[in-house]
Amino acid sequence: MAKIIVAGGSLGGLFAANMLLKQGHDVTLLEKATGPLNGRGAGIVTHSALADALCEAGIPVDDSLGVLVKKRVTLGHDGQCLADMDLPQILTSWSRLYQLLKANFPGDRYLQGKNVHSVNQDSDQVYVSCADGSKFTADLLIASDGIRSTIRAQLAPEIKPEYAGYIAWRGVCDEDRLSKLTLETLFDYFGFCLPKGEQMLGYPVAGQNNDLRPGMRRYNFVWYRGATESDELIKLLTDDEGVFYPTGIPPLKVSRKNIEDIRQIARTHLAPQFSEIMEKTSAPFLQPIYDLRSEQVVFGRIALMGDAAFVGRPHVGMGVTKAGDEAIVIAKQIKNLGATPMALQAYSDERLKIGQDVVARAQYLGLYMQSQGQKNSLEHDHVKRNANTVMAETAVDISGLLATGKAVPDAFANSRVKN
Repeated sequence: MAKIIVAGGSLGGLFAANMLLKQGHDVTLLEKATGPLNGRGAGIVTHSALADALCEAGIPVDDSLGVLVKKRVTLGHDGQCLADMDLPQILTSWSRLYQLLKANFPGDRYLQGKNVHSVNQDSDQVYVSCADGSKFTADLLIASDGIRSTIRAQLAPEIKPEYAGYIAWRGVCDEDRLSKLTLETLFDYFGFCLPKGEQMLGYPVAGQNNDLRPGMRRYNFVWYRGATESDELIKLLTDDEGVFYPTGIPPLKVSRKNIEDIRQIARTHLAPQFSEIMEKTSAPFLQPIYDLRSEQVVFGRIALMGDAAFVGRPHVGMGVTKAGDEAIVIAKQIKNLGATPMALQAYSDERLKIGQDVVARAQYLGLYMQSQGQKNSLEHDHVKRNANTVMAETAVDISGLLATGKAVPDAFANSRVKN
């Protein structure tokens, strides 16, 4: 039995911690936040690989996981259907997955208020020091501490998030607040609306306390819009008291004026169904979109995974699935090779290129929004997005493309937009 520390108590860390504990290892999970994390995140598109990861973590998958959506639709500015596509998927939420994974992991091994301050290692062990003065020793350290990973910053300070040039407004709206029009033409579908240079999408998810009953669900939305880093982004990340949050503003700190402004823009830019959802969402929040691409994810007895290693823009719809896949590979290699640097290197050999390809795929899908903000926008065929293309490519299972190394069209490699 090996002693293993997992840094980061969100979904990726919980996947790894549950799988490794199931193997019989002595696992401790360190989470910097205190209190429940249930309010974080919003909707998540599931793929078969996500179900596989849940099973590997010891969690049975059943109908309570989320909402089954059978069809995708794209609405025009007037609210009429421009195109539709049959594509069954289960749509769940961050909170639901967190609830399942957290409940499956022993509470005395999930330590909160543990902000990793520094890490060191020798040929035999890893030494972890936290900001509160506590110290831990283990055979391996799995770092799943997010896009702003302090562990990655120490090991590979050159790997940093890069702003993509646009943001996402997000939120969930209660089903029982919506009009008959929106309920009948949008709510039960994975919906899209495509203003020039922008993209709005949404889908139903469970309501409070994972309530899946009709009338008790919610509609999760993501609205991508351009925002210049030097001007617009600064305003969006500043709260009503004038406090600027450079790495991302907390949801409940978003300026009321910014919310009023985006609701007014929704009335003129979006289909009336999506405008209504934006209007009736009690607390919309925003997320700057970043790319994070690592050239190295293993450093001796320390491995990066999840958002600490790679962050693909949300268009690809597989951030959580990717973390689950990585946890499966880490657990498999430790089972085969022991809690050793060789096991972590085998994980890197299997997952490094795939992680890079996921980021590239997400960049390709986001190129439409990014290029529209450029004075000399690209006019290549792969940048032009119509309703059918967007519905066919957004948040779908790309495991086959990743396996063949064809995550993006060949032309994309030679024509990326620079921030």
